Amino acid sequence: MDGTMTRTIVFHGARLLDPGNGIDRVADLAVRDGRIAAEAAADAGSIHIDCRGLVLAPAFIDLHCHLREPGGEVKETIESGTAAAAAGGFGTVCCMPNTNPVIDSVEHLGLLRERLARSASVRVLPIAAVTVGRRGETLVDCETLAVRGVVGFSDDGDYVSDACIMRDALKMARALGLPVIDHAQDGGLVAGGVMHEGEVSRLLGLPGMPAESEELAVGRDIALARLTGGHVHIAHITTARAVEMVRRARDEGVNVTAEATPHHMLLTDADAVSYGRDGTARFNAQAKVNPPLRTTRDAAAVIRGLMEGVVDAVATDHAPHTEADKAGAPERAAFGISGFETALGAMLTLCNEGPLTLTQVVRCLTTGPAAVLGRNAPCVGLLPGRAAEFVLFDAEAQWTVDGASFVSRGRNTPLEGRRLVGRVLATFVDGSCVYAGGNLAARCTGGVLSVSRPAASGVNRPRPNSE
Repeated sequence: MDGTMTRTIVFHGARLLDPGNGIDRVADLAVRDGRIAAEAAADAGSIHIDCRGLVLAPAFIDLHCHLREPGGEVKETIESGTAAAAAGGFGTVCCMPNTNPVIDSVEHLGLLRERLARSASVRVLPIAAVTVGRRGETLVDCETLAVRGVVGFSDDGDYVSDACIMRDALKMARALGLPVIDHAQDGGLVAGGVMHEGEVSRLLGLPGMPAESEELAVGRDIALARLTGGHVHIAHITTARAVEMVRRARDEGVNVTAEATPHHMLLTDADAVSYGRDGTARFNAQAKVNPPLRTTRDAAAVIRGLMEGVVDAVATDHAPHTEADKAGAPERAAFGISGFETALGAMLTLCNEGPLTLTQVVRCLTTGPAAVLGRNAPCVGLLPGRAAEFVLFDAEAQWTVDGASFVSRGRNTPLEGRRLVGRVLATFVDGSCVYAGGNLAARCTGGVLSVSRPAASGVNRPRPNSE
């Protein structure tokens, strides 16, 4: 453990906000030897941090991100991606399997585990593919992969179009107590599409991706979850009708959960338009994402679903790309947004602009995703004796998005130049400070926080019963 972490650190006057444990009060919190102390008393050599006006909450959990390694290191590495996650307040992230090689076997999972142990600065929970090579033809060895520690199965980026394979995956996942994470989008309907099919796509003369492609897929896989009793998790839900389908299915007792991204709530298809000096409308490839940004009505419905608990969690779908990936004709530009470092700011901006509350935002970044993960969720919270695993943030700080300053290698964001509210100042994982930024040093007396990695403590190694 880093030397700083062996000293007592006292966070003075923070708003402690932990919805999972019913905590919402202004108080001091002390960390001693990497654990939350029963009393906030200081001792000789303590570091003191003035947290008046700041919020201290459990570290965020991201159910959906792309770290690109192995195979896509030009876009992102485990080291850069997890450092960006820490800068965004995330202590745990779930990485998708669409790497090269695909995480579809014990061998490939082992390769990923080795790299995580060497390079990750936050906890990374691997998600395995549903089908071998993500080709939609043959189910992976779900049982063996589950024993080795994967926390779910997904062919994210592709829809499992064969209903029989999806049925079998849900049956197997039910027996294992794991979710099947569904990129719910009928591939045939969106082939060649660039953005949401609607008025804006027609204005730009671009092929569209209709909302019905998502709704058909959500409807089918809710039906298969009803048939099998398996847990289907709808990734990056975007349409009003899809949210309503999930609502009705949950009312029926179907085992379905859902996540939404900040960009699908803060932005709409109108944000995919930029205008030249001559007033000509052009497509903004930075806003090209899959599924696409939808209409104002859809975004409002997703927000309402989050407020009402129909949508369980906020997930970033962090998808870093190079500048070249986003260049060229709209049809050739890559899908994806770099989302770790703007997630909190996007969500707190929504708080300022609408009906979402700070408590709801923290809940959908902590207890909501933890509930989706079930037994595989990290045991975190602001309780005495727990390892320090929390985020300190300024919920009122205003800042301007500058992709060039991102920790991530992916600077691709449609929020470039936008004013957001809410900024992370520190992130702790498993007793270690993994990020310290902003004006935090100016708030410290008796010393400053130094950043270290928690991987040496086993955060990114398989659990003993998964060997």
